[in-house]
Amino acid sequence: MRQTSSTGPRSLATVILMALAVLAVLVKAAPAQRPDAPGSGASRTAAPLAVEFVAVARRPLTFDMALTGTIAARDSIALSFPQGGKIIQVLVDAGDRVREGQVLARLDPVQQQQALAAAQASLGAALASLEQAQQAATRSDEMLRRGVGTAAARDDARRALSAAEGEAERARIAVDQASRAREDTELRAPQAAVVTVRSGEPGQIVGPAQDVLQVAALTGLEAVFQAPDGPDLDAAMGAAVMLHPLDRPGTTLTATVSEIAPLVDPATGAVTVRATIPGPTDTSLLGAAVRGSVRLPVGTGIVVPWTALTVTGDQPAVWRVGPDGRATLTPVTVERFQTEVVILQSGVEPGDTVVGEGSQMMFPGRRVTAGQVRP
Repeated sequence: MRQTSSTGPRSLATVILMALAVLAVLVKAAPAQRPDAPGSGASRTAAPLAVEFVAVARRPLTFDMALTGTIAARDSIALSFPQGGKIIQVLVDAGDRVREGQVLARLDPVQQQQALAAAQASLGAALASLEQAQQAATRSDEMLRRGVGTAAARDDARRALSAAEGEAERARIAVDQASRAREDTELRAPQAAVVTVRSGEPGQIVGPAQDVLQVAALTGLEAVFQAPDGPDLDAAMGAAVMLHPLDRPGTTLTATVSEIAPLVDPATGAVTVRATIPGPTDTSLLGAAVRGSVRLPVGTGIVVPWTALTVTGDQPAVWRVGPDGRATLTPVTVERFQTEVVILQSGVEPGDTVVGEGSQMMFPGRRVTAGQVRP
C-alpha cells in the first residue's frame, strides 16, 4: 500500500514566512539616507539655510590692557636731617599742607649751640689778635719811616699780621659752619607741598640722611601701575588711559602714559608704568587705588566672531561660503583670542565670506543664504 506525504504545502508556507521575516529585518536595519545629506538628490533641491554671513577683511587691531595701581604725586620728596641727633619735635602729620620754608621737625640743638658758642668765642679772640697785629704793623712802618726802626722788625710785624688775618678768616668759616649746623637742626619744607608719610617721632634717634618725612609737591599727579611685560607694552607710550578710582564710583579721570620702565622689577616681575594726570593737583586723591584701562594699536589682522569658529579633527576651522552658495569646512590658524572675537593668522583671505551664527548646523556642501550680514 503506497504512503502519501502531507508536508508539501506546509513546508512551502514555512519558507515563504521565513523569507518575509528576513526581508523585514533587512529593511529595518538599512540606514535611512537624510534627504538633505551631501550627495543625496534632496540636498540639491533643499531650501538654503539662512545663516549669518561674515565678510572677511583685514582690520585694525587693538590690545586692551587692564591695569591696577595707585595715584601718587608727580614729584615726591623725602626729607631728612643732614646730621644725626635726637628728634624733639615733629610739627606736622600725614595729610597736612605746608608752605615753603615752614619748620616741620626739630632735633635737639644743644651740641650745635655749644659748638656755635665756641666758634664765636674763637672768632672774637682771632679778631682781637688781628687788631693787635694791625697796630703792630702800623707802628713798625712808622718807626722805619722815622729812621728809628729796622726793616727786619717791619717784616716780622707784617708776617704776624698775615697770620692773624688767616686765623680770623678760619674763625669766621668755623662760625658759619656752626651756624649752619644749628640751622640744620630744623627741618623745613623746600616748597609748597602735602605731607604724605611721617616716619620720624619725637624722642627717636636718627642718623644723617635718614628719612623723617615725605612730602608731595603740588606740581601734579600721576597714576603708577605694575604691568606685565609683553611685546605690545612699548606701544603704550603716549597712549590715553581711562582711570577709575576705586573709592569714588562713577568718577573717571584721563591720563597719558609718560614713562615705561626699561627693565623688569626683579622684586615684582612687572614693569612700572606711569601715566600723567593733567589739571590741578587734587590732594585728596593721593594714595588712592585706581583701575586703569588702555587700548593699544597693534597693527592689522583678520577678525571673525567667535561663533564662526569650529573644528575639524584637532584643528580649528571655519565654514567658508563658496560662489555657489555652499559651505566648505576650511582649516584656519588662530593667532590669538580676544573678547568675543578670534584673530586669524591664515586659512581665509580678505574678500571671503564665512558663516557666523548658525555654523553649528553646517555640513560640507550645505546650501546657505544670508539671513544676516555682518560687515
